[in-house]
Amino acid sequence: MKQELNYFRIGSAYGGCQKWFPNYWMRLGGCAAVTACDCSIYFSLYKDKANLYPYAPHNITREDYIRFSEIMKPYLRPRMSGIDRLNIYVDGFGKYLSACGEMDIKLSAWEGGHRLAETKDMIRQQIDKGFPIPYLMLKHADPSFRDYVWHWFLLTGYEEFEDAFMVKVVTYGSWCWLQLAELWNTGYERKGGFVLFYTDSARRTMDLT
Repeated sequence: MKQELNYFRIGSAYGGCQKWFPNYWMRLGGCAAVTACDCSIYFSLYKDKANLYPYAPHNITREDYIRFSEIMKPYLRPRMSGIDRLNIYVDGFGKYLSACGEMDIKLSAWEGGHRLAETKDMIRQQIDKGFPIPYLMLKHADPSFRDYVWHWFLLTGYEEFEDAFMVKVVTYGSWCWLQLAELWNTGYERKGGFVLFYTDSARRTMDLT
């Protein structure tokens, strides 16, 4: 079974990219803000939330995206340790939604200590409900994941096979498919996790434990 969200392009890029930012600290540590900007644009396009993106969602330019990142920056600003805890993201992006008058969409944290089987179920629920998933990777023992270490990115799809559960990873204006088991099992005690979106009515059908 395969499920992918609709998404958007900015020129040839698949979503936004922190390498575009003129500010050094945003280029270095603006990954959380990028995922929040992308989610806001996605909600504007596909969830009828025009209040979350102040420019033209059907004609997104790099210049508008950079301006938007400056609006998001105070809520998810780069810092020396990075945005290295899910609650920082939940609080920061939640404040942005509130500032925009958005009271319907809520956020909660799915910590990296959850079992793989539970995590697969939650990813299915989120994607099937049409929500992208902001994902925090801290350290990883496998050097092939070095581009995702201490980094926020998005999950926008999944595909299930008999022996693998793949997720579509979006970052740096591009995407790829990775195996969730390898992504989730970092080999370190301190783990990241991801952020869930839900509405008050939908929360009753979700197991957030």
